[in-house]
Amino acid sequence: MLRLASTVLFLVIAGGAHAETRTAIFAGGCFWCMEAAYQDLDGVTDVVSWFTGGTLENPTYQGRHDGHYEAIQVTYDSEVIDYQQLLDNYWLNIDPFDPRGQFCDKGHSYRAAIFVDEQQRDAAQASKDAVVARFPNETVVTEILPTNRFWPVEEYHQDYYLKNPVRYKYYKWNCGRQQRLDDIWGEQ
Repeated sequence: MLRLASTVLFLVIAGGAHAETRTAIFAGGCFWCMEAAYQDLDGVTDVVSWFTGGTLENPTYQGRHDGHYEAIQVTYDSEVIDYQQLLDNYWLNIDPFDPRGQFCDKGHSYRAAIFVDEQQRDAAQASKDAVVARFPNETVVTEILPTNRFWPVEEYHQDYYLKNPVRYKYYKWNCGRQQRLDDIWGEQ
């Protein structure tokens, strides 16, 4: 009987410890700033910088990356944080009104977009609709696009804000990112 109880207890504990790992993909300008916006959220287990959305194979930061967005893939435990919370965080970290890019970074690769699979599409659209409703006199240009093939960016871009905190903070301040976010969303 003790052996059966131990086996059942083990199965319950093992079953409860199995986290539902999912991914979400966001483009919001600079890799560095988007990584920093997600890395420390409870339930986020990994954030990786990628290029996505274009057709060019093997894009590189120092070389060609035409048509691609700078994006991050957020891996998260859905039992701790859900997709809606990731979307809420996303909007607070971008300028949804700038069709030319984000903050001081301009060009196609710096534009804002949410990349979705079929399960995420409705939630992403509802979150965009809420932003549109909140700002009726503005045009929200952030796109919702289907997921596409990802190409990892060079290693020195991964966790840049952690590896180079002084440079990162200098860039973020001089780029006007935080100041613009405060103008749009207020102090969060």
